[in-house]
Amino acid sequence: MKTIHQTQPLTIVGLELRTSNDEAFTTIPAHWQRFAREAVLQGIPNKTSADVYAVYTHFEHEGVDNRGHYSLIVGAPVAGLAEVPPGLVSTVVPPSTRAVLAVETGRRDLVGEAWRRIWESQDLKKTFIAEYEHYKPNGEIDICVGIAE
Repeated sequence: MKTIHQTQPLTIVGLELRTSNDEAFTTIPAHWQRFAREAVLQGIPNKTSADVYAVYTHFEHEGVDNRGHYSLIVGAPVAGLAEVPPGLVSTVVPPSTRAVLAVETGRRDLVGEAWRRIWESQDLKKTFIAEYEHYKPNGEIDICVGIAE
């Protein structure tokens, strides 16, 4: 695991799901299927890259923990917020220090297990404001978790 300093806000437009950890293993895979089936990525204007982000935000207990409900927004980075298509939302991931955990390239099936290890870790002082998965076109996957310095 490495640490990075995200110095700029990251604006994401995408499809939102309101869920909780108790529901996640059912709701999140269905949400990803909907994202693909409805070709959401292709309908997002002003994309800055072909990367896909899955942002966890709007925690019920923001700044405290990830218990309760939160939003998962699967989408793409955009330049500005001039246009958000109907049915989609925008969110801004604030600048922060982040712990980055790489998931084996192309192994989306290992993401859930990686999250489990992150949430069980007592070594990270997690901020519980905005966490994300970053999927690159070459198959690389990073999980980026906000941490207190």
